Amino acid sequence: MAPALRLLLAFLAIGSCIAVDHVDIWPMPQSANHGTQRLYVSKDLVLSTAGSNYADDRAILKDAFQRTMDLLKLNHAADGAEPSSYVLKGVNVVVRSPEDELNFGVDESYNMSILTVGEPLHAQIEAQTVYGALNALQTFSQLCYFDFTSRLIELNSAPWMITDAPRFPYRGLLIDTARHYLPLSTIKGVIDAMSYSKLNVLHWHIVDEQSFPIEIPSYPKLWNGSYSYSERYTMSDAIDIVRYAEKRGVNVLAEIDVPGHALSWGVGYPLLWPSDSCKEPLDVSNNFTFTVIDGILSDFSKVFKFKLVHLGGDEVNTSCWTATPHIKEWLRDNHMNVSDAYRYFVLRTQKIAISHGYDVVNWEETFNHFGEKLDRKTVVHNWLGGDVAPKVVAAGLRCIVSNQDNWYLDHLDATWEGFYMNEPLEGIDDPEQQRLVIGGEVCMWGEQIDASDIEQTIWPRAAAAAGQY
Repeated sequence: MAPALRLLLAFLAIGSCIAVDHVDIWPMPQSANHGTQRLYVSKDLVLSTAGSNYADDRAILKDAFQRTMDLLKLNHAADGAEPSSYVLKGVNVVVRSPEDELNFGVDESYNMSILTVGEPLHAQIEAQTVYGALNALQTFSQLCYFDFTSRLIELNSAPWMITDAPRFPYRGLLIDTARHYLPLSTIKGVIDAMSYSKLNVLHWHIVDEQSFPIEIPSYPKLWNGSYSYSERYTMSDAIDIVRYAEKRGVNVLAEIDVPGHALSWGVGYPLLWPSDSCKEPLDVSNNFTFTVIDGILSDFSKVFKFKLVHLGGDEVNTSCWTATPHIKEWLRDNHMNVSDAYRYFVLRTQKIAISHGYDVVNWEETFNHFGEKLDRKTVVHNWLGGDVAPKVVAAGLRCIVSNQDNWYLDHLDATWEGFYMNEPLEGIDDPEQQRLVIGGEVCMWGEQIDASDIEQTIWPRAAAAAGQY
């Protein structure tokens, strides 16, 4: 059949379809039209790339297609007798860009058509980048199911015409490896599940006051603050996680939370503590503190290539600074009170991160205390009040929404309605300000979970939030 006639027949078929409000695709695509025909998906489904500009040198697309096939079969043997007609034989993926660098804001849109005419029948995916194609393959996998009667993979309601793009460039999930250590296999399992809901940023809250589990070559005694000798991540481990995530379209946002939440740093380097009896926040008066932070971010820049780095800045109790004689003297000599010193610490740390090529994310307390002083590239991470995002974007800064009453996964009393209905743009009507909300994030803090229950605590509630992204 000539291509032009095939398309004409396809659109005539689609013309009788209506845009659906309810399909078994999550998150819901921008538009989806479908028909009524059942197709059978060949167990020998073939990937082709006719017309694509993408060479797939790193096998990102090839591996994603294999994962899709594994999802379709769900470990079952598709051993039924294929009918002679209405069998989907292949998926053709056209990627326009030859590049596959996973930059912030990369185009993740796609168009997908699954027609009921043509020989052989195939799904057609078109995307600007390979990461849009990955999203399309996830959608394709959701349209298919294993039928236990026919013993075949089936696809209902064809033909399909789907157009989709994410609402926000940042669609995040936080994990916390400082409160409980998570094995690499567990982190990879979380990343796999993220890709099913098209989440694209793993916010890795790596260290906190309880544990410093990651290797820092510039300051090798820092991970003396890990829970145990074996509960650690090498730089090679971190590279492995970043590469694993990237092949699934997921960026890794690394966080060191300073100046508070950093007691574990001083196990290896006691000079970072204000004193032996008063151990956090980090010593603001000691240049060594900032030298260590510079070393950490220098090492991070070789591993964590995402444009953003998270520097925390929340819940800073400054009483140790005023209770420690040499810091109290430093404050007096520099004509600072503790609020001034808090601002000084955050801003100096921001400059260090920027010198390593990063844009900085800080928790909202930094904005609440001295928002006008933050670097203009700062992304403010809202977690406390629901009224913060409008104030952040009105000030011209970017914002990530994670308000704890709705999107903290460790809050087991948070309602389903909250996860589904939380609106990142609530109270923001100006289109220019809306664009400054780069997205949202659900947070799985680690005090009450470990590797045994993290996934069942994250899901399916995180998927409900993904519907807003």
